[in-house]
Amino acid sequence: MTDSPLRVVVAKPGLDGHDRGAKVVARALRDAGMEVVYTGLHQTPEQIVEAAIQEDADAVGLSVLSGAHMTLFAKVMDLLRQRDASDIVVFGGGIIPEGDIPELEKIGVAKVFTPGATTTEIVQWVRANVTQQ
Repeated sequence: MTDSPLRVVVAKPGLDGHDRGAKVVARALRDAGMEVVYTGLHQTPEQIVEAAIQEDADAVGLSVLSGAHMTLFAKVMDLLRQRDASDIVVFGGGIIPEGDIPELEKIGVAKVFTPGATTTEIVQWVRANVTQQ
């Protein structure tokens, strides 16, 4: 293991135009000493996976408020597998019904944070569950 910081790509997939939460999480991870790349609004799963690979990311954090989380998370997970990058930990948050979380976990999403999760909780989870490649 190297002494370089964890690298996390924070992304907003799909057509959702609200990114305050994603920016707050990105800032909290950065303030905790991680290298963070925020990809901006309206990213396709392909763009997100490409950014994660190009940035040599240890993790990808997805923020979905639009209701398209099942499709978007599944596509990102599938593309990571296709690119032989399934070692990149995927976590996410947003407006995601509790009932959908087991299905997201089944497809490989490591953690889903629901509204009310604190930045401290997210930072601690990333530190405990993401290792450097």
